[in-house]
Amino acid sequence: MSAVRLAVDAGDRLGECALWCEQAQAFWWTDIEGSKICRLQADGSVRDWQLPERVGSFAFCAGSASRLLLGLASGIAVFDTADASLSAVTPVEADQPATRINDGRCDRQGRFVFGMYNPKEEGIGGIYRVHADLRVERLALPAAAVANSICFSPDGATMYYADSPTRTIWSLAYGADGRIGTPRVFVQLGADEGYPDGSCIDAEGSLWNAQWEGRCVVRYDRDGRPTERIALPVSRPTCPAFGGPALDTLYVTSARGGLARERLREEPHAGGVFAATTRWHGLPESRFVLAR
Repeated sequence: MSAVRLAVDAGDRLGECALWCEQAQAFWWTDIEGSKICRLQADGSVRDWQLPERVGSFAFCAGSASRLLLGLASGIAVFDTADASLSAVTPVEADQPATRINDGRCDRQGRFVFGMYNPKEEGIGGIYRVHADLRVERLALPAAAVANSICFSPDGATMYYADSPTRTIWSLAYGADGRIGTPRVFVQLGADEGYPDGSCIDAEGSLWNAQWEGRCVVRYDRDGRPTERIALPVSRPTCPAFGGPALDTLYVTSARGGLARERLREEPHAGGVFAATTRWHGLPESRFVLAR
């Protein structure tokens, strides 16, 4: 594995939702607290789009080079990067003003699955699925305080998610017809290992998890056993994604918001995007199938 390098000195308060677009050969991510979507192109240039509210997560839309499905703080909307147009917002948990949309990814059928974030870390937020007509369905899963790590096995039959304060990643059966099974513990992090944040799946079906306050990304095989660890020069990595022409470069977003001055002196590139070439390969990102 090559050494970890700084790909973008982004200075994000809360970089998240790392995604690779294999069609454009570009890396995308969000700075949640900066309310923006960012794109790194192959030539090293970076562009961002400012949004009217925080963007917890997003997905590429199938059949479009410019449209994104956004998980805004207050709800779901479609954004077109070509003209910066934003659709009407479908509200989510309007009766819970403390929560906002957090981590999310598309399942293998092209539906967007996301969870919520509660700054008080009380388990009141749901986990939801967005259908092609933008209908939002709450899944029959336990409420979470900080939903993260949402991703799917290569065949789509297993879903993973975490409630970060519990330091637990769960797995469950996930049907193409939408039916879900009972969550079971996949990985339990120790008190000195940090908190599970965003995750992605490689071509072999192993899960790569960014560990907030753990300074690393860890690869877990299908049985939840750690098989690789990538140390990072920042304490708050947030989300990994495989990219590059061969899908063998692991990109990792990070955060600098909330770090004390002493920590920032020790971590001058906190909030940056990091990258390392690995011996593993990822999968093309599943895209949201939009009916209109």
